[in-house]
Amino acid sequence: MRTLDEIETVGVVGAGTMGAGIAQVSATAGYDVVMRDIEEEFVEGGFESIEDSLDRFVDKEKLSREEADAALDRITGTTDLNDLADCDLVVEAAVEKMDVKRDVFADLDDVVPDDVVLATNTSTLSITTIANATEREDLVVGLHFMNPVPVMTGVEVVVGERTDPAAVDLAHGFSEDLGKETWESDDKPGFVTNRILMPWLNEGIRAFDEGVATKEDIDAGMKLGTNVPMGPLELADHIGLDVCLDASETLHEELGDRYKPAYLLKRKVEAGKLGKKSGEGFYEYD
Repeated sequence: MRTLDEIETVGVVGAGTMGAGIAQVSATAGYDVVMRDIEEEFVEGGFESIEDSLDRFVDKEKLSREEADAALDRITGTTDLNDLADCDLVVEAAVEKMDVKRDVFADLDDVVPDDVVLATNTSTLSITTIANATEREDLVVGLHFMNPVPVMTGVEVVVGERTDPAAVDLAHGFSEDLGKETWESDDKPGFVTNRILMPWLNEGIRAFDEGVATKEDIDAGMKLGTNVPMGPLELADHIGLDVCLDASETLHEELGDRYKPAYLLKRKVEAGKLGKKSGEGFYEYD
């Protein structure tokens, strides 16, 4: 297995919100990055997202213009999975569907050298089940970044049934190299974060749907009453209501009715109101 000191190039599978964020923080930390998605338009969208984010960091004087430009120059976009063949670590950030992730990992297993760790950014799905699509189950680990990746400081390291402790140590070390803080979870449904977060979001949505208070007052009550930075409806919009629904449905299937998704959450997703990324969720966005 390659050590942390041997990692120079990081592969990122997926150029959406999470993949672009992971590519950005990896490049900002000095790694070369190959960011791959299935369509050129998705790759271009990822670059646009990264450029916008880096510009905000420059405006806030958290990065110099030169540092931001250098980070962007370290990222190469592609639609060809074979371009990840020279990567020293790969982080998958494809859609939160088990069959998709297993297909991606089976393909990566054929392309990427046998001593390279493959990490998944899944927020709820079993690391062990993803790993057994490969011939390197011991080198598959969960690296669950928080959204938005460039801003949030936390990364959840998830240990599969067969994950080698050295791969776990590598995941912690790599995350810390990116300026993140880590915690560790066993491979149980939802891990630490979503096992606790999703019921909170769903209960906020139910409270709004049942007329307990306005969405603004529900969010204000949670922010002012519990000192969280966002209330449940605002946070759900930022995560993406489709992502919240997928996570809740997975937890509902695994853990029972206490994780049943709120009806209004389903209705919003069916209407295409996915939150900030679509311009409207519980709130409207420019």
